Amino acid sequence: MADPYATLGISKGADDKAIKSAYRKLAKELHPDKNKDNPKAADRFSDVTKAYDLLSDKEKRAAYDRGEIDGQGNPRHPFGGGFGSGGFPGGQPGGETGGFDFGGGGIDLGDLFEGIFGGGNSQSRADPFAGAQQQRRSAPPPKGANIAYQHLVSFTDAATLEPQRITLRDGKTVEFKLPKGVVSGQQIRIPGKGQTGPGGNGDAMITIKVGKHPFFERDGDHIRLELPITLKEALNGAKIRVPTVSKPVMLTIPEGVQGGTTMRLKGKGFTKKKGGSGDQLVTIMIRLPDDKKLRSKLSAQLPDDEDVRSDLGV
Repeated sequence: MADPYATLGISKGADDKAIKSAYRKLAKELHPDKNKDNPKAADRFSDVTKAYDLLSDKEKRAAYDRGEIDGQGNPRHPFGGGFGSGGFPGGQPGGETGGFDFGGGGIDLGDLFEGIFGGGNSQSRADPFAGAQQQRRSAPPPKGANIAYQHLVSFTDAATLEPQRITLRDGKTVEFKLPKGVVSGQQIRIPGKGQTGPGGNGDAMITIKVGKHPFFERDGDHIRLELPITLKEALNGAKIRVPTVSKPVMLTIPEGVQGGTTMRLKGKGFTKKKGGSGDQLVTIMIRLPDDKKLRSKLSAQLPDDEDVRSDLGV
């Protein structure tokens, strides 16, 4: 991904409000539901979401500004993170240093280790590390180090388990599947895509970060959405087109619905770890007219309900 500032069309000194505003505007324009015939828009939507995720995180933004990470959130250093499977600094498996040098200084190893190990036969005195050396000779050669990656998954991709692609440090691109119930911080292993070693390649270890969404919010396996409706729709009832992570569906709003009412769309949430899907929970938000004169006119026609807060004891 290119410079996240350029992706959102903002300056490097932009504040949090400007970052959020730019993201909301672009996310609304590029959302896949509005650009079904334009696959490039989906790619742009993904890039915009990744840029917002990085810049809205103060620590990541500071690290990017210092040049410590790239636009994907991965370290810029050329080597893999951690020591990997069997790889150790200095090079020997199991933490061994590759031999011992007790030469010089006139030290009698037999006398030295006889005191430590309580004597024994002449073979053990002459070579107290014979067993360890034999074990080391028979141990398999170590694999190369694992390489750590971070991968931002869009909210909708995580919910629908859309296959992902990542570009490795050797420039090659690999595809991988997301596990059911995927969450931020979860690691995915791609065997053999780490550093080269005498015993074979290490692995690529991908840490997943699930991105934010402009209007969906995750609640376990469920997805929450605040749905604005007009006062007229609340009074008379209506059939309303509602977005989901897959495609929009029609929702019937009952006549006289109260603000704050939560309605349930079955199976429209995240894929569960043990199979099936969560639900989408739609909370009704009644939006009053923006016109002040119209609000006053409507208010004059409505009776006062003195008992509306009687259940609260006030």
